[in-house]
Amino acid sequence: MNLSDQGLRAILLDIEGTTTPIAFVHEVLFPYAREHAKEFLTNNFTAKEVQADVALLREEHASDISQDLQPPLLSYEIDSIVAYVEWLIARDRKSTGLKSLQGKIWRQGYIDGSLKAQVFADVAPALERWSAAGLSINIFSSGSVLAQQLLFAHTDAGDLTRFIDNYFDTNVGKKGEAESYRRIAAQLNLQPNEILFISDVVAELDAASEAGMKTVLSLRTSHQAIRSFDELL
Repeated sequence: MNLSDQGLRAILLDIEGTTTPIAFVHEVLFPYAREHAKEFLTNNFTAKEVQADVALLREEHASDISQDLQPPLLSYEIDSIVAYVEWLIARDRKSTGLKSLQGKIWRQGYIDGSLKAQVFADVAPALERWSAAGLSINIFSSGSVLAQQLLFAHTDAGDLTRFIDNYFDTNVGKKGEAESYRRIAAQLNLQPNEILFISDVVAELDAASEAGMKTVLSLRTSHQAIRSFDELL
């Protein structure tokens, strides 16, 4: 695909499975958040930004109760909040409160060097190439904006934030809803068809396409892909 022939002005990137291995998120980041949640909450519970996250978690817990999803009991004890956080992580819930809290927990890990983000080998050269071509580079992930910024600032390819213009999280909407992509286009002051969205999730690409964006499916696999059995001679 020749980007210069597409009338594009911006690239919008998913993270998990697109710029970053899924294994890093599920086998490194999620376990780190689980293991350090109690310590972080104990040390930072009264901080205003942490209390805001806890308030969001309480709202979500009430919704889970109303839907009879049987979450663990949530009281004002830190242990109960930790238990609910672990319950949400186990379900890979795309929760604004959870993602915001996780970002704050990961921040300490990135700062002290115990976390180093992984990106695919082609990511840094591509970001540099697109930036040099004058394309705006943007991220849309269910992880919080803070978590996104931390990840790209501490990658095994160095600090890549210099190439990235904007970060979007679930505050603009869910990734499977077309309206989220319309809001992103409006915030970028671009027409949707001037933006290319790259993701490994078809449902997200469908939503972006419905909003008018151009889309590309990212296949990070060691297996050969076919579109039809007719390709197998």
